[in-house]
Amino acid sequence: MFPRVVIPILFALISVSIEAQTNMPPDTKAEGQTSMSMKMNMGDPTSTLTENVLRHTTSGTSLEPNSTNPPMLMKMRGNWMLMLHGQAAIVEQQQTGPRGHDKLFSANWIMPMAMHTDAHGQLTLRTMFSLEPATISGRYYPELFQQGETAFGKPIVDGQHPHNFFMEIAALYDFRVGEQSLLSIYAALVGDPALGPVAFPHRASAAEDPLAPLGHHLQDSTHIADDVLTGGLTWHKVHLEASGFHGREPDENRWHIEVGGLDSWSTRLAIAATKDWTAQYSVGHLHSPEAQHPDEDVLRQTASVAYHHSWQSATLDALALWGRNHTIGTPTNSNGYLFEATSHIHSRDSIWTRLENVDRTTDLLGASAPSEESVIGRVQAYTAGYAHRLYGNGWSTGELGAQITSYTTPAALRLEYGDHPFGVAAVLNIHLGK
Repeated sequence: MFPRVVIPILFALISVSIEAQTNMPPDTKAEGQTSMSMKMNMGDPTSTLTENVLRHTTSGTSLEPNSTNPPMLMKMRGNWMLMLHGQAAIVEQQQTGPRGHDKLFSANWIMPMAMHTDAHGQLTLRTMFSLEPATISGRYYPELFQQGETAFGKPIVDGQHPHNFFMEIAALYDFRVGEQSLLSIYAALVGDPALGPVAFPHRASAAEDPLAPLGHHLQDSTHIADDVLTGGLTWHKVHLEASGFHGREPDENRWHIEVGGLDSWSTRLAIAATKDWTAQYSVGHLHSPEAQHPDEDVLRQTASVAYHHSWQSATLDALALWGRNHTIGTPTNSNGYLFEATSHIHSRDSIWTRLENVDRTTDLLGASAPSEESVIGRVQAYTAGYAHRLYGNGWSTGELGAQITSYTTPAALRLEYGDHPFGVAAVLNIHLGK
């Protein structure tokens, strides 16, 4: 509940900042605008970790490599930098096997932001919304071997739930304490604590793949948590954070803002070794995250390495990720391993891949599952995709393509799924920005 007090205070800083800027001499205001523009120079090869943190272009306080250049729209309004990120994918998904299903749906999100600098640091106000509660019918879209959360009171199996309409409502303030040092505070009614890498909808390595990773609930499912409060320290190439938040996954009402106490915690260490590489390790205690197992707490660990590089004719974004859930008080450990990469070639073509090796639990058995969850086997998933740019203008780009995912079924689930089911998806992707 504490963030519900902090956020209005931080938002109130807007009026103070605007009033102060109104009384500034013209030269000082111009200097502030120049400083803001320099900080938002995405993909600058000389960019430091401090400048990367100040961009706040991902959910929560997670970080891509310093050289990453995400698409966005930007405009100066007085002494405020206004930005808009967003993506919408229209997907026709078809799957084989006894438990495969087909569906037309849209995965989408939009993120408005406003930034203002003063003599001491930077204030960032950010929201994120998704229309997935309306564009994904039946409360989930089909995805073989996926599990997590509920629909109509039953555990979702072979499907991925939509995101909430309110994906983030947050305020951030970064205090400059040195040329390459920051103290940061992040407070959110809905937001992303310091646990895991950049969440899959926002990371560049997954920009063209509209489906959630099978390891989502082992790696980055807390990116829409309630009542998040994070403190961080950035020093040269190191970024250290700690968070308190509400650990329960969102309920099935995807249109409202939920209320919860700070009953869970996490901490994360990120290192930007060079401008193209970022690594993180995080650990968190989640109190009763899944509604179907309300008495179970989870200890989650994640580790990842992200890479970005640009050549004259192509870019490459890649991520290697491990996530692990330990159900506290039981011997149950679930591990998920992922590698994914996306390359944009001559600004016309995109190719991508995702490789996963993920533990699945008895929840996949549905009504016949035992009351105590345990690991039933490990699934391998191999995805490859291609898209061609249809258009590009000053505010958006559109791409049409397709991807195929092949699965290897563990022995315990072959009667349910077959040996090698696969899914094919036609994808129309629209990205805001250049």
